[in-house]
Amino acid sequence: MGQSGINRRQMLGVSAAALGTACATSAAGAEAPPLAGKTILITGSASGFGRAGAEHYARLGARVFATMRNLPRPEAAELTKLAADENLAIEVVEIDVMSDDSVKAGVATVLEKTGGTLDILINNAGIGLGGPMEVQDMEATTLLFETNVFGPHRMALAVLPAMRAANNGQIFQISSQLGRVIAPGLGHYSPTKFALEALSEGMAYELVPHGIEVTIIQPGGYPTSIWTKSRDRADALLARTPQSVLDAYPEISAGMRETRTGGTTDPMDIPHAITEIILMPRGTRPLRRPVHPGPKPQEAINEVSRQTQLAMLGNSPFGPWVKDVLD
Repeated sequence: MGQSGINRRQMLGVSAAALGTACATSAAGAEAPPLAGKTILITGSASGFGRAGAEHYARLGARVFATMRNLPRPEAAELTKLAADENLAIEVVEIDVMSDDSVKAGVATVLEKTGGTLDILINNAGIGLGGPMEVQDMEATTLLFETNVFGPHRMALAVLPAMRAANNGQIFQISSQLGRVIAPGLGHYSPTKFALEALSEGMAYELVPHGIEVTIIQPGGYPTSIWTKSRDRADALLARTPQSVLDAYPEISAGMRETRTGGTTDPMDIPHAITEIILMPRGTRPLRRPVHPGPKPQEAINEVSRQTQLAMLGNSPFGPWVKDVLD
């Protein structure tokens, strides 16, 4: 049970529109934008869910820090121009989630601009690289874990002191349905997302006394640039892999040369889901939220995991934290 006394699972079907009616109003009685007063930091904002989210949250009144690496770059200039043209509170900040120094400097810049506070971190930056496990050399393995696991952890380490000081905050981790189910031929993508799921759940329990909530977003397939970039990385991996190893996995190796699209779904589903959860009362937000208009095979695993965690730890000294997150 969350701090509001409402069972968080009872809230999962509540629409963002219904929650929006509870928005604060100004002294004159005019309704404020739903996310007015919120500060949001998003990683990986050059494209995909990060770019779409930066625009969406800002249009709903949030102050958004859209981070990306390798500045200056065209995507940063485009987003800055859009913010100026539409009078949106979007500021581009350089952060490379694979660099300790970059993360520390970028988060310090954000906190300086906000006066030392941050409401929401969205760990969106992530990459994919398919192929058989035996083809995943240590260069590929390190790249995926550095980005998809160590990156979100670096970001959490950087923002948590400010969130703890405020006894308030939200962290969204962009995982995948492949963080719960496994398909052959996707290399270390599932292992990194499985690790992110475990990291996030453990953190969610430990942060209960500090008033900070964690939600794991589990998208299905969406048409973002992750697919094109994955194919580019696959080309490099294929070039350095012995042919004898590729020949041992002919079907999967052939798939590395194919260009995937992620389907015809709407990537805005993810910003919409995150917004809905932000607007939920504190203490009612879900630990996990599957997002996709089609099948969500991870839902059964999520529920079994929830029941198992409660059975194992519900009556332990950690029981209150686990129940706060899962009930």
